[in-house]
Amino acid sequence: MKKVFITGVSGYIGGSVAQKLLEKNYSVTGLVRNEEAAEKLRQAGIEPIIGHVHDETVLKAAISQNDAVIHTADSADDAYATDSFINLLEGSGKTFIFTSGSAIFGGKENGEKNGFVYTEDIPLNPRLEMASRVLINNYVLQSAKKNIRSIVIVPTMVYGDGLGLKKDSIQLPALINFSKEKGFGAYFGKGENIWSNLHIEDLADLYVLALEKAKPGSLYYAENGSSTIRNLAENISRQYQLQPAQSVSMQEAIHTFGPAGGYFGFASNSLCNADKARTELGWKPQHQSIENFI
Repeated sequence: MKKVFITGVSGYIGGSVAQKLLEKNYSVTGLVRNEEAAEKLRQAGIEPIIGHVHDETVLKAAISQNDAVIHTADSADDAYATDSFINLLEGSGKTFIFTSGSAIFGGKENGEKNGFVYTEDIPLNPRLEMASRVLINNYVLQSAKKNIRSIVIVPTMVYGDGLGLKKDSIQLPALINFSKEKGFGAYFGKGENIWSNLHIEDLADLYVLALEKAKPGSLYYAENGSSTIRNLAENISRQYQLQPAQSVSMQEAIHTFGPAGGYFGFASNSLCNADKARTELGWKPQHQSIENFI
């Protein structure tokens, strides 16, 4: 199993996973939308396929030429692309690694603390807003019954410099930029809500280990540390020499980041434990301080 097809290969997670695979002498093919992006992939040693994740003809050709698929292209909420992959992979025995997101743990707490820690064996009862994401995860896991080596990885708040074309993650840079605009480190409500986090290089290592070792139907949460949003805001204030951290209303959070970003990205709790990956896959994350990165 040496040929891997990656969606979202020009993005933060997909590009970082691709780089780790190239370092281990895998052959990597990536899906991009135009020739300009394709040329950048060629320069990075990645074979480009120009197309769209909703074009089943393109996906079918890519799957036929590769041993495994790693889906990172805005995948967590896209049931259509996920269903296409499952249908095309059915009966093949090939590997399908799907990227979800840990907002599935969120309780819409508006900045209040909830210290409950999720592990993979705890059944989820997600809020309405995240229910479809959990259904998609379960659909992927159950596809193991269709002779697909299906694996779901659930990253938490990812930080660090990306290894591929895209260097920045989403949450932390957004909070930093918002804080700069406000002139102070910003948190929402009390800011006591907690997010697990992990470094992008550790996450990319986890994908490689899952590719090489995971059993069909495996689910892995990914974290190596945690922080309250208020703690992040206070560190942002110090590092960027802003005014002391302050609370911002939920309404402004929603206006700025949208309902999903406001309620779940910055004001809910997303706390989990990744010992399963450490035990089953031998994953040994090396970075454990998002504060140092800030």
